[in-house]
Amino acid sequence: MTSLSARALASLLRGWRDAARGPVYQELADRIRLLILDGRIPLGTRLPAERELAHQLVLSRTTVSSAYASLRDAGFVESTRGSGSVARLPRHDELDPDPDTPAGFVDFGKAMLPAVHGVAGAAERAVAHLPRFLGESGFDPLGLLVARQALAEHYTARGVPTTADQLMITVGAQHAIHLIARTVLSRGDRAVVEAPTFPHALEAIRAAGGRPVPVPVSTSDGWDAMTLEQVFPRTSPVLAYLQPENHNPTGRTMEPEMRERVARLAARQGTVVVADETIAGLGLVGRPTPPPYAASGPAVSIGSLGKSVWGGLRLGWIRADREFIQRAARERFTGDLGTPILDQLILLELLPRYDEILAERRAALSRGRDQLAARLGAAIPEWDVPHTEGGIASWINLGAPMSTALAIAARAEGLILAAGPRFGVEGGVFERFIRVPFTYPSDEIDRGVDRLIAAWSRVRRTPAIVAEPEYAQVV
Repeated sequence: MTSLSARALASLLRGWRDAARGPVYQELADRIRLLILDGRIPLGTRLPAERELAHQLVLSRTTVSSAYASLRDAGFVESTRGSGSVARLPRHDELDPDPDTPAGFVDFGKAMLPAVHGVAGAAERAVAHLPRFLGESGFDPLGLLVARQALAEHYTARGVPTTADQLMITVGAQHAIHLIARTVLSRGDRAVVEAPTFPHALEAIRAAGGRPVPVPVSTSDGWDAMTLEQVFPRTSPVLAYLQPENHNPTGRTMEPEMRERVARLAARQGTVVVADETIAGLGLVGRPTPPPYAASGPAVSIGSLGKSVWGGLRLGWIRADREFIQRAARERFTGDLGTPILDQLILLELLPRYDEILAERRAALSRGRDQLAARLGAAIPEWDVPHTEGGIASWINLGAPMSTALAIAARAEGLILAAGPRFGVEGGVFERFIRVPFTYPSDEIDRGVDRLIAAWSRVRRTPAIVAEPEYAQVV
C-alpha cells in the first residue's frame, strides 16, 4: 500500500487556505476530496497520520481529525485499525441525493414535476366510486379489469391493438422494471442498456443477477447503430432495456429506422425488448408523438403517471403479450399482492384528459428548458447546453471531467445534483456530464442555477481540480 507523507500532502494542498470561505476543517476536507477525485491522491493511498499532518499544516489536531471524519462520512476515506486512513471513492449510492432534502436546499437530483392541475379533484371523484369495490378482497396482481380495459383502449388508439389481458397495473414504473427483470433474467444473463441510462433500471437489472452491456446514446447523434449491430450478436442479451422516447437523460427520441433495426436484432437473438415509455408524450420540438415502440416489434412496454401527472401517485403498468403478463403475475406474488385500488380509480378519472395533461406538461417543460439554457449559456458559456428534444432534463457537457466534484461543491451551496457517473454502467464514466432538470417552477430554476453557478466557480478556482492535459486525456 502506498503511503503519502504529511509533507507531500501539504505540498499538494498548497494555497488551500487562501480560498477558504467556511470552517477550516471543512475546507481542508473539501480540498483533500478534490485531490482524490483528480487522481492526485491515488485510490488506496494511506493518508498521513492526523498528528503529522496537523504539525505540517500548523493546525490543531482537532481540525485535522474533523476533516478526516468528514471525509469518512462522505465515503472518501476508510479508516481501519492497522492501516490508518486510506483514500477511496464513494459507492454510487453514497453520492445519491438524500432521501429527505435538507431544509433550504434545491434538489436538482429529482427531475419531477409538481402535480398537474386536477389531481385533487380526480382523487375526490375516485373516492366516490370506492364503495363499489369494498366488498371484494382488494388483492389483484393484474389490477382492476376496468382500469386495464381503459389502458388497452389508450394503446389501441395510439396504434398498438391491445386487450385487457395484455396489461398489468403496478405500483409505479420502478416496480414494473424490477418485476420485469426478475421475470426475465437469471444470474449471469446479459442485458443491453443505454449509456447513459436511468440509474434505477441498472439497479433492478443487477439485483436480478443481470450483467449490463452498454450501448452509447448521445445528445447529438442518438443511439450508436454500429455498437448495437455488434453488441447483440456478440453478447446474445436476454433483455434490452431501452427508453425510445425522450430518453433520460439525453432527451433523444429513437427514429423509426432505428426502432426497426433494434427489433430485427432482438428477434435474431431472442432478446426481450423492454421499452420504458414513462416519459412518452413529452417531446419538446413540435414533432408528432411517435407510436409506442411495440408498433415496431415485440416489446414489454412500461408506462407510468409519475413523470406526466404526479410522482406521489404511485401507479404504473406493463403492456406485453398475455403469456408474459401471466409469468410476471406469478413472480409478483413473491413481493406484493397488487396495486392500491384508489390509485387505479384515480387513473380512470385522469385518462380521458391525458392528452390535455401532456400538452400542459409540454408547455411547462419547454419554458423550463429555455429558461435553463438561457441562464447557463449566459453565465457559463464554456458548457455545452444542448437544445433538448424532449423529456425532463438537460444532459450538459461540462467540457472537463468535473462532474462528481461539481456535485460535491454544489452541496456546499445548498444544491443537490446527480453526478454524471450515476447514469453510467461503470464507475468513472460521464465525468464530463451533469444532468440538470428543468421540471421546477421558474423561481426554483433560478435559485438552483444561481447555486450551480456558485458551485462551478468554487470548483474552477480549486487548483487540484483544474483539468490538466494528462488528466483530460485519460477521461
